[in-house]
Amino acid sequence: MKAKAFTPRRLKIALIAVPMLLGAIYYTVIAADRYTSESMIAVQSALVSPGVGGPVSLGAGTGLLGWQDTLYVMDYVHSTPLALDLDQKLGLRKHYQESGPDLLYRLWPGISNEWFVKYFRSRVEVEFSDVNGLLTIRTQGFTPEKALEINRAILNSAERFVNEFSHRIAAEQMLFSQGEFDAAAVKWQGAKAKLNEFQSTNRILDPIAQTTAASALTAELQATVARLEAELKSKLSFMQPDAPQIVTLREQVNANRAQLEAEKARTTSSQSGDRLGTLNTKYQELLLNAAIAEDQYKQANAALEAARIEAARKLKSLVIVQAPVKAETAEYPRRIYNLLTLLALCAIVYSVVRLIVATIQEHQD
Repeated sequence: MKAKAFTPRRLKIALIAVPMLLGAIYYTVIAADRYTSESMIAVQSALVSPGVGGPVSLGAGTGLLGWQDTLYVMDYVHSTPLALDLDQKLGLRKHYQESGPDLLYRLWPGISNEWFVKYFRSRVEVEFSDVNGLLTIRTQGFTPEKALEINRAILNSAERFVNEFSHRIAAEQMLFSQGEFDAAAVKWQGAKAKLNEFQSTNRILDPIAQTTAASALTAELQATVARLEAELKSKLSFMQPDAPQIVTLREQVNANRAQLEAEKARTTSSQSGDRLGTLNTKYQELLLNAAIAEDQYKQANAALEAARIEAARKLKSLVIVQAPVKAETAEYPRRIYNLLTLLALCAIVYSVVRLIVATIQEHQD
């Protein structure tokens, strides 16, 4: 066909009138109404801060970590498991296949799960605001009731996801810290039991204290004997040896010296000394083990308390800022907007083709 056959009138009919007529027929007769339901959510984390006088208080707060958790929820909303789960609960495939003659936006029967998930993501819009950290969820349905039902189901699943995720992390941390605390407690109890068994078996409360007491008694007896002997010598200088006072002092000196020799013999004998030294060594070992176990128990207890606080910090909750509502009018398709957009595109195409045809005709002439 010659370029002269492309008259402006024919071009307008082919490039503007026909597409606009088809578009008008589609949007007025074929296109199915799509209703939307919108909700806004955020993830709230518990913050732990010291209160007045030292106790711990829990408060709600959001921050960068809360925003990160909100992004996790954003990915979860578009996840394959959620799409398949909602399909089983709400019958999404059946609903999206009931769009009448609208072939552009309907879900074709018999498609794979992968294609269904892609279609689901195109019907569930998620938008994250980096200004306030809110996540907006818009769901589309061919009926307002279905759009609202899908949005509510997504919120319930997202809330369950946040709760399970945060509680699982907190529980794992608490389980580890509790295990360390229980092990330290058992070790400390065992060390104390061995120490008590040692004292009961040997019938001695503290061999170290007993050795110290024996040494103190020996020193005291030595001091007493020295004092009495000095007093005896002093009185012999002016009294008779058979004087009653001299006899009494001499008896006291002999009694204290005998007791002193007995104490020295008891503490310095080979068998008693070896036994007492062995008891001291064993007692000091048990005492050291008990002290170490007690320190480990205290550290484990402090770590457990810190783990409780940290676990409380990791607990999250889903906050619904705007609950979904039932739509009264269909948001899609935007018929007037789409027809005007189509008219603009047709006008651009017409102008380009008209310019090409005019150029060709000019060269032919």
